[in-house]
Amino acid sequence: APLFAGSVNKIIAASVAATAFAVIVLGAHVPVQPMPARLPNTALPAVNNWQHYGNTTHGTRYAQLEQITPSSVGNLKELWHFRTGRSGQFKATPLQIGELLYVCTALNVVIALDAETGEKRWEFDPKMKVAPVGFNTTCRGVSYFRAPDDYQGDCPARILMGTTDARLIALNAETGERCKDFGIHEETPGEVTLRKGIGDIKPNVFMTTSPPLIARNLAIVGTRVADNLETNEPSGVIRAFHAITGKFVWAWDMGRPGVNTEPTEGEQYTRGTANVWSMMSFDDKLGLIYMPTGNATPDFFGAHRSEAAEKYSSSVVALDVANGSVRWSFQTVHHDIWDYDVPSQPSLVDLPQADGSVIPALVQATKRGELFLLDRRDGKPIAEVIEKPVPQNPVPQEWLAKTQPFSVGMPIFRDELTEADMWGITPFDQIACRIEFKKLRYEGHFTPPSVEGSLQHPGNAGGFNWGSVAIDEDNKLLVVNPIFMPSRVRLIPRDQVTKGTRYLQTGTPYAASVMPMMSPLAVPCVKPPYSRMAVVDLQTRQVLWSRRLGTTNEMGPLGTRVKVALPMGVPTSAGSLVTKGGIIFFGSAMDNYFRAFDVKSGEELWRVSLPGTGQATPMSYLAPKSNRQMVVMTVPNRQRQLGMTSDEKGDEDPEGGHIIAYGLH
Repeated sequence: APLFAGSVNKIIAASVAATAFAVIVLGAHVPVQPMPARLPNTALPAVNNWQHYGNTTHGTRYAQLEQITPSSVGNLKELWHFRTGRSGQFKATPLQIGELLYVCTALNVVIALDAETGEKRWEFDPKMKVAPVGFNTTCRGVSYFRAPDDYQGDCPARILMGTTDARLIALNAETGERCKDFGIHEETPGEVTLRKGIGDIKPNVFMTTSPPLIARNLAIVGTRVADNLETNEPSGVIRAFHAITGKFVWAWDMGRPGVNTEPTEGEQYTRGTANVWSMMSFDDKLGLIYMPTGNATPDFFGAHRSEAAEKYSSSVVALDVANGSVRWSFQTVHHDIWDYDVPSQPSLVDLPQADGSVIPALVQATKRGELFLLDRRDGKPIAEVIEKPVPQNPVPQEWLAKTQPFSVGMPIFRDELTEADMWGITPFDQIACRIEFKKLRYEGHFTPPSVEGSLQHPGNAGGFNWGSVAIDEDNKLLVVNPIFMPSRVRLIPRDQVTKGTRYLQTGTPYAASVMPMMSPLAVPCVKPPYSRMAVVDLQTRQVLWSRRLGTTNEMGPLGTRVKVALPMGVPTSAGSLVTKGGIIFFGSAMDNYFRAFDVKSGEELWRVSLPGTGQATPMSYLAPKSNRQMVVMTVPNRQRQLGMTSDEKGDEDPEGGHIIAYGLH
């Protein structure tokens, strides 16, 4: 019989059409709030290079370039495409200074390219002493330092990089050779060890994955300390080294308040303290370094933590650049047992006021989906923050903070979940997710981990993560791209731990199991969207627009690639770039597209397919010879994230990752 002869089939067809209409048309609609008149603004100094990870030490990811505009961005074309020859993770945002573009690939291999043509000028391989697995292959970027004009020594311009085998290396920016005057008393000239004073370090536990912060003549270095292994993991100490000589200058070890020297012979920095694994920021005028801290190890049990760790974990901490002393700190989570460490770089912006004054502000994005707006002089909230009671009754031997800080004066990118929010692509996996929701403990935000299993929302990936935020500094517009992915968290009593348990949390009464909340068909249990792109007006603190970010083009049940691009909003990584020309660039949605949006309307103006899912924040600069605005995106050659994408089997592409430059053609 004809397919649509029966009434049942007609109803099914109509339902499918209605669903497609709702997802594609209604889901693509972006309401826009009008932007009020701007307050008088201090002119920004012109910057054509991209000299720091976030463009400047303020970490705004704002390019003061306006060659590419909403009317011209549709003409962007690929100008050059470089293959790195390296496998593994590729999360690096390049730097551009003068004629060269600098980037690190997996295993800390540094490459310098011609900023105009993409041709390789030099390459440096540090010969890493770690296995090429997991975070050992992570390098988010390198740093650039220029010596004073009267400097007569080696390497007046240099590239500095922290490595995953715990070294700080200095390279000649012109040649890629080691700087001979850096670390001259070390075993290997051109580098200093980051292991001094740390004590016992187990393999794959203590490493540097983010670029050093360059503040005046110092290279400030934090470290990644592996999560959830044990209570006595290496220290999260922050250290400053002289950028020319590599000599130790000061340390901030929260377990030794008032002491900024290296430990004496036989001693070590305080173990088990919170660390700083993400990017730091610097205000040269105030002389303050701003650090986003993690929580003390392990993440999901904290009754053993020290007073210092309780005070400074999951916080923004401001240090004096001269000596590393604490000037102020602001905590975003008290007694953090949810792995809600602060992952995002603090972003600094000056906010003009109606009375003509200017407040030097700091925006801190958190995994909780909240934005804290602080006065960066003293850490006091500019937008209201209140303490609210939160769920109690932890597992035996644990304790909880009675209240937690909520940033109610800024938009919050988090909803409380109900059973009705459970979702599925079939009735069967939706039922499974509803059953799971009813089984898990969930009393809203800050539901504590439990033995029976708790629903944590947002999950420990965020909310916001290391991609941070971007700020249009001229218009005071905050660009955010939160994700919405809950987790299942279950504590396992020590006598029930089995072989293969991932998070052992040795030294505590419980191991932990932490997984994204997925259906039996390996799709999220909560209804879409799973990410958004939004713009917040920092003058009014209101959302101007918010839209779903990404399509299902590369995602389907059980990891299949369905190639049906429904605009549901998919998980993302990394962050965005915003330009003076009024464009937001983003390339880290899991549908493998590089996109451009209108910053004022949210309209998608341009997109192009990438050879994989981007894991890095794009950057932009003015090419030194052609004066053409370039936009650069890096892409790994192969990746798998959250179990939601599937890659072809077989060997990895030997040509490695991609560095792609776009411009008007």
